[in-house]
Amino acid sequence: MSPPPARRRVAVVGTGAVVTGGHLPALAAHADRVELVAAVDVDRARLDAFRRAAGGDVAGFTTTGAMLDEVRPDLVLVGTPPSLHREQAVAALEAGAWVLCEKPLCLSLAEYDDIAAAEEASGAYASVILQHRYGSGAAHARELIASGELGAPLVAHCQTTWHRDAAYYATPWRGRWATEGGGPTMGHGIHQYDLLLHLLGPWREIRAMAARLVHDTESEDVSTALVRFANGALATVVNSVLSPDEVSRVRVDCADATVELTHLYGHRNEDWTYTPARHVDPARAAAWRTPAADVPSSHTAQLGAVLDAWDAGARPPGSGAEARGTLEFAAALYKAAFTGRPVNAGDIGPGDPFHPAMHGGHPGWAPGGRA
Repeated sequence: MSPPPARRRVAVVGTGAVVTGGHLPALAAHADRVELVAAVDVDRARLDAFRRAAGGDVAGFTTTGAMLDEVRPDLVLVGTPPSLHREQAVAALEAGAWVLCEKPLCLSLAEYDDIAAAEEASGAYASVILQHRYGSGAAHARELIASGELGAPLVAHCQTTWHRDAAYYATPWRGRWATEGGGPTMGHGIHQYDLLLHLLGPWREIRAMAARLVHDTESEDVSTALVRFANGALATVVNSVLSPDEVSRVRVDCADATVELTHLYGHRNEDWTYTPARHVDPARAAAWRTPAADVPSSHTAQLGAVLDAWDAGARPPGSGAEARGTLEFAAALYKAAFTGRPVNAGDIGPGDPFHPAMHGGHPGWAPGGRA
């Protein structure tokens, strides 16, 4: 294997808050491994402000195609609204660049198939930003659960109870199937249930409900689900933008301990707690508490993991089966909620109405179909 380049050349597509607040600090933290060389935004004033803030010699473009043709970056960071993700990710892959894209990676399993085909043709990879998987606390918890050190996983709770007001949904692309892909199931709770999948592994069955209780949107503003995992564990999942007291929480009750994460938009070691069962020796439980390093969940942590995989010649985390699995979970939750029937893993494929769109064309939920 040839040695990796001294620094990989990076372009960002979209220069809004998620890029300036998440991706730009990540690039700065990994400045010895990456170099920001280009930025794309349709808003020239915002683009120029970003270039000034980024410093250095960052070329500016108003179209992704022009940037790819001229710059030929190694890595493209996509931070645009969700409806643009598939097109921009595929274009970058076809140009030979790796992609690290904000969630959701795309709006449907059908769109994911397009990205997977572009990966296969190009040999490059597309990963989705789901940064709560990363950081020392999540890695430590996953290792303890997977190794059996905490005993068999039995019961889990996954809670994203956030609050968004009418002004939030005044942004035209929010709350619409064609531009956001869904409500809090796709845009908010996806972080926590992705972490739940990371901790517990494959799921087997979902039963769900969804409602539009407050906001005048096409999509839901709250959803709930009951999930059976392949390992036998049962879980509840709540995704809400109606909750004045905001919290993000994942709890897994195992035979020998409860592990719980409570935070809001990011976690450190101190946000994880381990409560041993009464029969557990205290000396054994003491080893669970926290890992030696304290690495926060962040874009910085995920970018580092992607670069590590690239240097090792491996598929990056957050791509392939991992990326599809999280999207399939969302599609299955919507199908279960809108049809009132349980959905099994693997049920949704080409020909299923929930394959091309999360609303599944269901009366009352599809665009124009509201009662």
